Amino acid sequence: MGDFSDGYWWIVYLGKEPVAFAGVCQAFYHSNVGYFSRVGVLKKHRGRGLQRRLMRCLEAKARRVGWSQIITDTRFNEHSANNLIAAGYRLYTPPEPWGIRETLYWTKGVTNVE
Repeated sequence: MGDFSDGYWWIVYLGKEPVAFAGVCQAFYHSNVGYFSRVGVLKKHRGRGLQRRLMRCLEAKARRVGWSQIITDTRFNEHSANNLIAAGYRLYTPPEPWGIRETLYWTKGVTNVE
């Protein structure tokens, strides 16, 4: 996930100003699982539901390409963790953790989820 040519990406604009972005790609260790590589919103545009709206877009794309699950991770980001919980994500322990010690891992099934 070193560049934007991997996976699917969205950018949200307010006029000509980019204010949020999101990306999802196939998970490294699983063929039918997507990985939220990023879902970010500029500080002055937070609190308007953009992150959760983008997460729904990523989940819809995951269903269209045949992925049954989404995984992601957070570190020291209470707002994103709360949005993941509100969107139905649950903590899990991956068989091969990819982050450093403080990383929290999240998962959600996306088959037939609206």
